[in-house]
Amino acid sequence: MSPGMMNFLMGTLAVLAGALVNYLGDKLLGVRLELFWGISTFSPIWVVDLFVVPFFAGLTVSLIYGLGGKILSYFAPLIPRIASYIYIYNYEGLPDGVSLLPLAFWVLILILTIEAAAFGGVMGEIVVKKTYGRRPKELVYKQKASRSSALLDSEKQ
Repeated sequence: MSPGMMNFLMGTLAVLAGALVNYLGDKLLGVRLELFWGISTFSPIWVVDLFVVPFFAGLTVSLIYGLGGKILSYFAPLIPRIASYIYIYNYEGLPDGVSLLPLAFWVLILILTIEAAAFGGVMGEIVVKKTYGRRPKELVYKQKASRSSALLDSEKQ
């Protein structure tokens, strides 16, 4: 199997695992971000589902995929959020007193969940790489012996 195909498969697996984490978090908390129940919608559990669950979904994506996972972590909350909105809009009836968020407001919530997943993706890359930035760890952190020898070499010249 070619390395490009292997990266594609790992990326797909990572995004689907992150989407599953997000979906299971939604089901565990019992929150539907697409529905508006009035002022009682904005509870602490709703906030946890809005920020913490996508964070762990992005973290999962980055831990599975490795470096580059922070980019893929953007897609993890998209899959369950879009599927849930379409399902509610087309197939599920709304209970009395509940309304489906208008598309413009739902997009704002979608952006917040994507950004929370991006923070999780960055944290996952930090965990995988043990440092943050573009340069490999061995170029950033050199051994003390090589630093002192480089200083001695520069003093001799």
